Amino acid sequence: MKQTVNLLDKNGSYKHEVGPALLIVGHGSRDPRGAREFHDLVELVRRTNPLLTVEGGFIELSRPPISECVGRLAERGTKNVAAVPLMLLAAGHAKDDIPATLAREKMDHPTMIFNYGRALGIRPELLELMDERVAAVVSEEEKAETAILVVGRGSSDPDANSDLSKIARLFYEGRPYPAVESAYISMTPPDVADGLDRCSRLGARCVVVFSYFLFTGILEERIRQQSEAFAVSNPDVEVRYAGYFGPDPRVADLLVERYTEAVKGDIRMNCDVCVHRVALPGFEEKVGAPATPHYHPDEHGHH
Repeated sequence: MKQTVNLLDKNGSYKHEVGPALLIVGHGSRDPRGAREFHDLVELVRRTNPLLTVEGGFIELSRPPISECVGRLAERGTKNVAAVPLMLLAAGHAKDDIPATLAREKMDHPTMIFNYGRALGIRPELLELMDERVAAVVSEEEKAETAILVVGRGSSDPDANSDLSKIARLFYEGRPYPAVESAYISMTPPDVADGLDRCSRLGARCVVVFSYFLFTGILEERIRQQSEAFAVSNPDVEVRYAGYFGPDPRVADLLVERYTEAVKGDIRMNCDVCVHRVALPGFEEKVGAPATPHYHPDEHGHH
């Protein structure tokens, strides 16, 4: 059953075309606040695109699971689905878990067609939004003497980790901050304390920490706590916390842009250093390895 939806054209304006339903795929969180913010963003996409069928679910930890979302679409008679990973950077979940989950759903719903979009990626809109969050806690006069620490989740995928370094550099370019460093809250060094220590050793007396996260959650809260703990142990350094992105309209618009790419088949991912395609040192076993979906308590087939 085809439907008329609003799609963004290349100029950022909406136009009417026939397209599939949008399935927004999130990671999930043990913190119910993070799940609520995800659903707030899904609802924002619905409100700004009233002719588009939108479902949103998770691969783990939160409800509803993807299988439940696809089941609801199937009950409505939907035959075409464009799934977009609500991930800031493309790592294992976007490259492996979600495609495998969609392959499983295809087996359960053989008459449905699934297209898959790309992660949000490195975008000027997100740099702009981060700039606004940082500017909210540092005055214009203080910027020239304030370092920025951008803290990401961290991944076993070196490609995603390197993207955060690129984001930090792009944020530095053209802005008055004397230093912009990157760190991670899990999986890989440097951690928050090491990142703050590096800023201090570079001469910063004030550091603004930004969590490169879409929503709040256990890890985002941990970044806040570790930043506060460093400040207590290092009273000569002022540490301020700038928060995270949140369910902002610009994120919603970027989601719809990724949906449009998926529908049109115009998906431009850089796979030159993807561990699933290139034998990077220490990750050789991942090249060509089969993708396997997440199985969790909210998903059928979990053991």
